[in-house]
Amino acid sequence: MRFLADLMSQFRNEGEKICEGGGAKAIESQHAKKRLTARERIGLLADPGTFFELGLYAAHGMYEEWGGAPAAGVITGLARVHTRMVMIIANDATVKAGAFFPMTSKKVIRAQNIAIENRIPTIYLVDSAGVFLPLQEDVFPDTDDFGRVFRNNAVMSAMGIPQIAAIMGMCVAGGGYLPVMCDHVLMTDGSGLFLAGPALVQAAIGQKVSAEELGGAAMHSAISGTVDFREPNDEACIERIRSIVEKWGYRRQSPWDRKKPVEPELAGEEIYGIYDPSPARPYDMKEVLARVLDGSRFDEYKPEYGKTLICGYGRIGGFAVGIVANQKLHAQQTDHEGHKRVEFGGVIYTESAEKASRFIMDCNQNLIPLVFFHDVNGFMVGRDAEWNGIIRSGAKMVTAVSNSVVPKISVIVGGTFGAGNYAMCGKAYDPRFIFAWPSARYAVMSGESAANTLVEIRIRQLERDGRKLSEEEKQELFASTKATYDAQMDCRYAAARLWVDAIIDPAQTREAVLMALEAAALNPEVPKFNPGVLQT
Repeated sequence: MRFLADLMSQFRNEGEKICEGGGAKAIESQHAKKRLTARERIGLLADPGTFFELGLYAAHGMYEEWGGAPAAGVITGLARVHTRMVMIIANDATVKAGAFFPMTSKKVIRAQNIAIENRIPTIYLVDSAGVFLPLQEDVFPDTDDFGRVFRNNAVMSAMGIPQIAAIMGMCVAGGGYLPVMCDHVLMTDGSGLFLAGPALVQAAIGQKVSAEELGGAAMHSAISGTVDFREPNDEACIERIRSIVEKWGYRRQSPWDRKKPVEPELAGEEIYGIYDPSPARPYDMKEVLARVLDGSRFDEYKPEYGKTLICGYGRIGGFAVGIVANQKLHAQQTDHEGHKRVEFGGVIYTESAEKASRFIMDCNQNLIPLVFFHDVNGFMVGRDAEWNGIIRSGAKMVTAVSNSVVPKISVIVGGTFGAGNYAMCGKAYDPRFIFAWPSARYAVMSGESAANTLVEIRIRQLERDGRKLSEEEKQELFASTKATYDAQMDCRYAAARLWVDAIIDPAQTREAVLMALEAAALNPEVPKFNPGVLQT
């Protein structure tokens, strides 16, 4: 029980450190300019206790040669403003003056993509010096780089997704397009909005002009007409944003069925005592589900067939959901010839893939959102599995997941390895949200398996060059290779690269999934389901 609780405590401490942004001196400097920090601004903007942060670990362990970029220098997340769900994107000026690192652009774009998929109104709190110039070649040109942010502004506007931008500091160069491409533009006194600052203007055309005259709030509100609302300070600006949001109308809701929520009969905190990462002590995933689902009720689909994958229906926060979850308990299966075999927990077999494929298609047919719980080692291998058509069945499951049109939400509980990650709706398969427990591990295969494979390849390369390693050298090579691979499997490595949207407290899994379902309910559009060609 202590393993998961202790791990969560470690992550909380790390998260608190990340939330300090650029540190005490940078915060003091921000306050000296009579400006609030990004987190203070969000605290005033969001209804109390409603902010759910996404991408906290973005850029974790990256850009160390530049002093690091905590949370990638931008804070993103879902919140309620006058009870309405919004996406908040706030530059953190305490981190390199809010400059855009490569992961900053990717994090903003991920937040925009979530807003696009779920039709979530978006509020930008702008306070940024623009592109981080030493890394400009990785920030500027590609489809997941800086320019995509403004393209998304235009696309979101065309889709009818409300956008509000508040300039609460610097907004320079190409970044100046972001607020002006939103529905409402607010600006505080002392802020600056210009394509080129005073120094660059003087260097380019020889004109001497002050920042206020060039692009201050007074000029943009009275002369250029760019700003809709000029505000004296951060507090007044945020109050104006809340006042605007309060007056928005309501759009058509989605078709997902929702009843009055019922709390689970079992406490979420008990999950700490259920999950066990040790293969020697397999746990029952149904016990986890019982602490997430309304009333702990679960209508299991084909419970006696393909037992290493659990499929079935339940509700979370009143929303009807279809559950696809890896079962870690070993199971006994009877084949077509009457022979019995033991199936290993966490492995996807032919029967379990067939079952899940049909279940996923049923959920699409009946407009039921899907929630995936990952703890998967991969698909079964070997002669028996190949003869039984494991590739065909696996392809069928991947096809069903790929073409699914209902909202998909993924929760990575433990391992998510190889093609098992694909079949269970990994990042490449467009889940609306993807969450991870601190125990999550991301890789093509387990660290030990990968290290053994890589070391064997290396030994053969050396032997071809006429060098023979001693046993001690082989062990050292194995240990160093495994250490590198294990570090890359850590969920913080995945979160740093935005492969997951948030690392969540296992006891709060229900709340995270419910927030995702409420976000998905803002989008009423459901494309026609076409499963494509399925191998039978």
